Amino acid sequence: MDKFILSVIFSLTFFAHSFAGIIGLASNPDTVSLKPAMIFDTPLLRHLDSLIFDSFNGRKYAEKQERKHVDYNYAADFIPSFPDSVYEQRIESLNIETPIELTYNKEVKKFIHLYAVKKRDLTARMLGLADLYFPMFEEQLDRFDMPLEIKYLAIVESALIPTAGSNKGAKGLWQFMYGTGKVYGLKVTSLVDDRYDPYKATVAACEHLTDLYNIYGDWSLALAAYNSGAGNVNRALRRAGGTKNYWAVWPFLPRETRGYVPAFIAVNYVMNYAPEHNIKAVDPEYYYFDTDTVTVNDVLAFDQLNELFGIPLKELKALNPTYKKGIIPATADKKYLLRLRNEYVADFLNNEQALYAYKTKKGIERDKLLAEVKKAKDRNIHIVRSGESLGLIAKKYHVYVSQIKSWNGLRSNTIYPGQKLVLFGSGSSKYYSNSRTPVKRSSEKSYHKVKSGENLGLIAKKYKCTTTDLKEWNNLKNSRIYPNQKLLVYKPATKSASSLKEGKYLYHIVRKGDTLWDIAKEYDGVTVDKIKRLNHFKNSNKLKPGQKIKIAVIS
Repeated sequence: MDKFILSVIFSLTFFAHSFAGIIGLASNPDTVSLKPAMIFDTPLLRHLDSLIFDSFNGRKYAEKQERKHVDYNYAADFIPSFPDSVYEQRIESLNIETPIELTYNKEVKKFIHLYAVKKRDLTARMLGLADLYFPMFEEQLDRFDMPLEIKYLAIVESALIPTAGSNKGAKGLWQFMYGTGKVYGLKVTSLVDDRYDPYKATVAACEHLTDLYNIYGDWSLALAAYNSGAGNVNRALRRAGGTKNYWAVWPFLPRETRGYVPAFIAVNYVMNYAPEHNIKAVDPEYYYFDTDTVTVNDVLAFDQLNELFGIPLKELKALNPTYKKGIIPATADKKYLLRLRNEYVADFLNNEQALYAYKTKKGIERDKLLAEVKKAKDRNIHIVRSGESLGLIAKKYHVYVSQIKSWNGLRSNTIYPGQKLVLFGSGSSKYYSNSRTPVKRSSEKSYHKVKSGENLGLIAKKYKCTTTDLKEWNNLKNSRIYPNQKLLVYKPATKSASSLKEGKYLYHIVRKGDTLWDIAKEYDGVTVDKIKRLNHFKNSNKLKPGQKIKIAVIS
């Protein structure tokens, strides 16, 4: 009976609350230039939210704090040290609980010293950030049936900084390069970079690591391939005589990768034994269970959220790093998600339409935002840096030199520092195919018969498309495929008249604006180095239109 009475009160209160909202909006039509009257939750709704926190999230919070409160009564500045036998025993206890091989040796010890001694302040900060990111990581790892310990890989990759970037161009918590990210559905535009999106990047990392594990059947080798690429791991395997054991191939891996898995093992250890090393978590500004997502249905700026609801801009950027310029380019056809602290979710839901219409003190309004969105979809502006060439810029943006010259009316390859170049792409379907470089695709249907050991990533690479393409062409709901399954594919269009077979070589006829990088990307299995060796080119060689160069040996 009490539950029934409460439900009736709730319904009546909600109706009155909604009706008041309608009246408030109707009596205040000029919402564009004036700050609209805010609609707030009733005390009953606020009370129900607090009950949810106390009964569910409060229990989660208590569980998180339990481990943190382990206290060995160390002095604040004391740095413990242990004999090898203790490290070995502790890591073995962790190893028993995971399918990933966790081994203790001198390489692992180096990284334990790094995280537990040299960078213990960083480790304390990462212990706190784990409360923001690990629940989401674990949820996705469980969904993909992967070891939950993979969550520690993000610490090795980015130190749990969602906007982290490397000098090689990798971005985000999981450090995706542009091309690899695109294969796994991470889009990049002037306004949005999915590599910075904690959720989308985590899903992509799970898909990528699952593909690698399906290739090697060993998590340590899959991790090594995630870091250095499958090609480097395969070369190391050959040099190790084909033994599929990480420590057997370890000496033959690139130097950076030789430290990658040991660092991963060390992070596993330190994150689990932080209290024993007198490392206490620095509480994060936000906890995962303190936040929720809302769907944005129209173009929106962080400034609007800041002025109307009082949400700090710093907080909006921290929880939503994917929006590079603080603009969410949502439209009727494309929705986006926005992560907010729980206390702001009700304000957003209650005042959503007024929010879209609100004009900020800076003059931000819907029409101006839409103009920004359109401009971002259509073009980028690149400012030439000292030492850059058209070839380097084309490689960075995954376009052709000839395209850059056409878009900017350039008659030669000469450019100068400070020059502004218009570049179309970075997610614009008008100028890109769904692969890393522009690829014309045949309109004729073809079928690929799945072989044992193949996955969508490998098949996508073969046909120069993305896993998303394969899923859409075949109405696949996930990445699971089976041997002998037939997949619909649209092959890359056949080569143009720029290529010809003559004798034992395949030749390419150089077009105006061609570079060796452009040409290599047009042919399967061809690299710049191969072209140089076949033609005895030196770095100083310049290509001339009409020149005939060797591309490959015809078997």
